[in-house]
Parts: sequence; C-alpha cells; structure tokens
Amino acid sequence: MSNTAFKPTLSLLDATMVVAGSMIGSGIFIVSADIVRNVGSAGWLIVVWLLTGFMTLTAALSYGELSAMFPKAGGQYVYLKEAYNPLVGFLYGWSFFAVIQTGTIAAVGVAFSKFTAYLIPQMSEDIVLFTIGSLKISPAQILSIAIIIILTFINTKGVKGGKLIQTTFTLTKLLSLFGLIIFGFFAFKGDIWKANWSNAWNLQHLAKDGTIASYTTAAALGAIAAAMVGSIFSSDAWNNVTFIAGEIKNPQRNIGLSLFMGTLVVTLIYVSANIVYTGVLPLQEIASAEKDRVAVAASHVIFGNIGTVVIALMIMVSTFGCNNGLILAGARVYYTMAKDGLFFKKTGELNKNSVPEFGLWIQCLVAALLCLSGKYGDLLDMVSFIVVIFYVLTILGIFILRKKRPDIERPYKAFGYPVLPILYMLMGVSFCTLLIIYKPEFTWPGLIITLIGIPLYYLAVANKSKQQ
Repeated sequence: MSNTAFKPTLSLLDATMVVAGSMIGSGIFIVSADIVRNVGSAGWLIVVWLLTGFMTLTAALSYGELSAMFPKAGGQYVYLKEAYNPLVGFLYGWSFFAVIQTGTIAAVGVAFSKFTAYLIPQMSEDIVLFTIGSLKISPAQILSIAIIIILTFINTKGVKGGKLIQTTFTLTKLLSLFGLIIFGFFAFKGDIWKANWSNAWNLQHLAKDGTIASYTTAAALGAIAAAMVGSIFSSDAWNNVTFIAGEIKNPQRNIGLSLFMGTLVVTLIYVSANIVYTGVLPLQEIASAEKDRVAVAASHVIFGNIGTVVIALMIMVSTFGCNNGLILAGARVYYTMAKDGLFFKKTGELNKNSVPEFGLWIQCLVAALLCLSGKYGDLLDMVSFIVVIFYVLTILGIFILRKKRPDIERPYKAFGYPVLPILYMLMGVSFCTLLIIYKPEFTWPGLIITLIGIPLYYLAVANKSKQQ
C-alpha cells in the first residue's frame, strides 16, 4: 500500500541547498572557455555572467509569487497549467522528461566521469570498452550511468537520504569554491590582469589558436547569445526547489526565500570565479584550455601541481551533489502530471517512503540512454533555448494570473513587478530570437521534441476519458 501524501521534512536551509546545489554542477569550471572564444575579452566575459545572473535572480524573485500561490509538488508544470491550460503545462512536463531534466542529469553525470578520469585515467571517455552498433561505449559512460543509478536508488529510500547528500555536498562545494576564489585573489598576476583588462570591451571572436576575427554589429549580438548558452546552462535548475514544494516546511514563505538566497549566492560565486580566471590566466589560455577545463588551468596557477587534483575532486563533489538535487526534484513533476492523468499512472503513486519511486526509475532510464548516446553536449545547446522559452511563458503567467485569479491569496508578490518581470521577458525573448537567427542548430531540435508533446497530450487525454 503506497502512502498518499508527501511529508514536509525540508527546512529553509535544505531548500536553499537544493537551489544552490542544483545550479552548481560542472559549468562554472568549463564553460568560460567557450564564452571567451565567442566574446574575446575579459569585460564581455564578466558581462555575460552578470546578464545571466541578473536574469536568474529576476526569474527567481518572480517565481516566489507563483510558489506562494501554488505551494504543491510539480512547480513550474503547475504554474503553466494554471496560467494557460493543461496542454501548455503538459508540453513543459514532456520537454522536462525528454530533454530538460534528463539531459541535464546525463550531462552532469558525464562531467563527473570526465573529471574522475583526470585522477583515474582508466575511466577516460577516450577508451572504448565495447561497441553497440555504431555506438562506442567508454568507461566514462558506464561510470556516469552507475552514479545516476546509485543516486536514484538512494532517493527511492525517502527524502531524508537525498536531503543529507544535498546539504552536505552543497555546503562542501560552496566552501571549496569560496576557497578557490579567495586563494585566487591572492594569486593574482598584475601583468596578466593588466593585459586582459586593457582592451576589456573589444567584442571579437578569439579562436583556440589565437587568431582574432571582428564581428559586424548584428553578429556581435549573436555571439553574446551563443556565449550565454553556457552561462545559462550553468545557472539553470534553480527552479527545482519548486517541484518539491510538497516536502518543504512552510512552503509559502520558504520557497521564495530559498530561491532568492540560493540564486544570489551562486551568482556572486560565478562572477567572482570568472574575475579570478582573468586575474591568473591570459585570455588566450582561457580560450584554449585543454578540453575547456579552465578551472584546472587556473587552479594549477593558484595551487601549483596539486591544484589539478584539488579541482578534479571539487568537480566530483560538485557534480555528485548537483545530480542528487536534479534526480530528487525531477520525479515530482512526473508524479503531478500522473495525478492529472497525463503521464504513466504508476508514476502518480508514492512508495512506503513517501517518494514517487516509479518516476525516479523512468527518469533514471532516460538519463542513462542519453549518457550512452554521447549526444549530451548537443542536448545542452538546445536545452538552454527551450528552458528560457518556458521561463518567459511562466513569468508572463504572473500577469495572466493577476487578471484571471485576482482573488487567490498571494503571501508574496513578485519583486519589482511589473518592471523586472517585463525586463526578464524582453531579455529572454531577445536571447531566443538571436539563437534562432545565428545558431539555428541550437534551437530546432529542441522545438521538435517539445512539439512531439502535442499528439502525446491528445493521446493521454483520450486514454484518460476512456478510463473514466
């Protein structure tokens, strides 16, 4: 017999650790290489992270209103369904299951393996263990899948185990990132800092081999959007705390607070870490870091030879904790969809530990398949586009719900309304439009996956009415 309700066992600290822990994975350690190749200057590198941080904070502050209105499991899926209709909610939930959450879990799992291979070369992604048709399976892929399975198993045993891992690992990585930043400031090299910041606002393309190409004005905007794909991926998943609302104590107050505190701390860390990169590494070395491992190169300068081991261990802790948060939160969305009759019925049941076990395992299966495909990098490119579209729709939902449901209790109102939410929507739409124009390969595959959800929705509705 399954339990029928979630147990509210997560405190404000736990919820904040879910926000910060789900955001900080591997991105901050690697994506700055690609950003520098796109923008070619220290000033614009920091601007890209500041723009992303501003967007993330604004969205998080806006979500506070929605989370206080609908403090139940499912988060963004529920907000979209309430503001628009069940189809829009379903398209988000389907995209979340097919690409957004599972693709991110796969990518973070693979990042864990890549940095494990840095310490244990036998785990390298370059070694082929065996082939399945045209797929070459490496030890790194097997390790990624093993980590996802282990964390899924732990989370089927109840929210307490997941909570313990989340809070412990997130505090560890926050402290170690603060350590890296503080030691980094002490290791600043005046000549490198001066060289990097003397032409800080020249927006240009910087190739790995050091060749520089200038942009037309329009192409420069496209380059900023392309650069932001990495920073947006690194800052995503902050909304995961809204999916577990049913397990948070005093959710009306604590979800909004945890969103604000978690995103603020992570944004400060991200901007500071990038300032450190520009103080210890020439721009060319950031752009051409081996396998984009900027943090490894920076850590080598800061700590000497032991630095690379320090960073590899930090990233292993970071990605392990990050995946735990993603796995814990994701299954709650499928649970709520199943309760609406729009997902596998079994997903809407809780096991004896009050967690949606079936949802956890099917999420695990899809993430494992994505690890095997080796296409997680391509997936991430299109995830950023789809994610931002749904964020814009959700924030527009605040305006719709104020008109449609003026009577509903709002213990918390969106900060800076209507200016900040409108500003977020304008930035989000600009980002997506620039990607459509300049990086179409980042956009159409994700759109196709989302649109496949339309016939699936009508199949689910037909199936639901048959059963009634």
